[in-house]
Amino acid sequence: MNNIYESPLNTRYASDEMKEIFSPDRKFKTWRRLWIALAKSEKALGLNITDEQIAEMEKFKDDINYDVAKAREKEVRHDVMSHVYAYGVQCPKAKAIIHLGATSCYVGDNTDIIIMTEGLKLIRKKLVNVIYRLKIFADEYKNLPTLGFTHFQPAQLTTVGKRACLWIQELLMDLEDVEYQLSKAKLLGSKGTTGTQASFLELFDGDHEKVKKLDEMITKEMGFDAYFPVSGQTYSRKLDSQFLNVLSSIAQSAYKFSNDLRLLQHLKEVEEPFEKSQIGSSAMAYKRNPMRSERISSLARYVIANSINPAITASTQWFERTLDDSANKRISVPESFLAADAILNIYLNVAAGMVAYPKVIEQHILKELPFMATENIMMQAVKNGGDRQELHEKIRIHSMAAARVVKEEGKENDLIERIVKDESFNLNLDDINAVLKPENFIGRAKEQTEEFLRDYVSPVLDKYKDVLGEEAELSV
Repeated sequence: MNNIYESPLNTRYASDEMKEIFSPDRKFKTWRRLWIALAKSEKALGLNITDEQIAEMEKFKDDINYDVAKAREKEVRHDVMSHVYAYGVQCPKAKAIIHLGATSCYVGDNTDIIIMTEGLKLIRKKLVNVIYRLKIFADEYKNLPTLGFTHFQPAQLTTVGKRACLWIQELLMDLEDVEYQLSKAKLLGSKGTTGTQASFLELFDGDHEKVKKLDEMITKEMGFDAYFPVSGQTYSRKLDSQFLNVLSSIAQSAYKFSNDLRLLQHLKEVEEPFEKSQIGSSAMAYKRNPMRSERISSLARYVIANSINPAITASTQWFERTLDDSANKRISVPESFLAADAILNIYLNVAAGMVAYPKVIEQHILKELPFMATENIMMQAVKNGGDRQELHEKIRIHSMAAARVVKEEGKENDLIERIVKDESFNLNLDDINAVLKPENFIGRAKEQTEEFLRDYVSPVLDKYKDVLGEEAELSV
């Protein structure tokens, strides 16, 4: 329907994979899996629950009667109890034991953790594929000299490949954060209304060991190794903040890359992919705007700003539970995951299709290199018998004159011609050209690139070799 607002993250940017993870269907099916895990564990620990009841619940775990749940929620204004009711309609034999001893956060919070964990695993897969594509680019251009920039002013040379390594290194830092966050994954477990497990202690007639065992069994049944040892009614909302901080970090790295590429595209040195029928501007048909990189920047800004939401929520929770988190996290958490997913989709698409223009890069180098090479030229002239102090002053004067020609007259840099004509230097054009080879000014950029790709990037990619090779098709 075109007369109802839809999130652009859903309609334009995020992948179907990520949208499915945060879909209502995934959420409510996970609720039912949790109710089954609870019933199985309670039965195993001695409660009066039958195999027949569990089998009935299993039968309908993926067949959700949404119409019944929706109608019920209009009456009772409670989403969890509406779905408990709807499940009971399908499972009359199990009706009495569904959600036994639990509070709403048993399904709500555990599901949120499960879904965020699955979302972060998808982010990890896409992240390593971006690293893989950038590695190919860095390796291809590890020898290609290019102007380095500080303050966006020409500085010492680097290589195109070495610059790509700076992008990769930040993504490796992000990957470490992703892996750390996943390594400490834990469920809320079964904690009850204020986290004391009082309802479960009553169910098990005061048997503390069985109540503790219930937490362990549910956690294992849901595929996790750990649960929060203490909680209020909810898991600490700091967890949401930690997840979104990881996404924010990825967005920061992508933002840096996209800004660099936008500047490079302005210089016409490196460009993002541009498709045959793509329109760069509605008014200026010749334009090739860096629209994909701009989209990365735009979405990254959103993810970075959105990370403040769970931080404030975590800071302002009262005692064991308040409900001012719910509406906010329903929006901020899924939207951040969808936006981060979209950023990586675009990043992957751009990284796989970037185009470098060596001739343009060389032209820019040759305009600036004479200034950068003055020390080297002076040393060569000293070797030919010149006076270092006299030559230093002369090269200063020639450099300032050449700079005036470039800036005030708009002409080419003529510093080399001035030096050749100055007999004090005792250098011909061939002598100076031998000094001016760009590869003489890149330091260890090539070696650094090779070592970084071999020692740091390749081991990571080997670890994730089974998920490499993904491509990203953009819907718009």
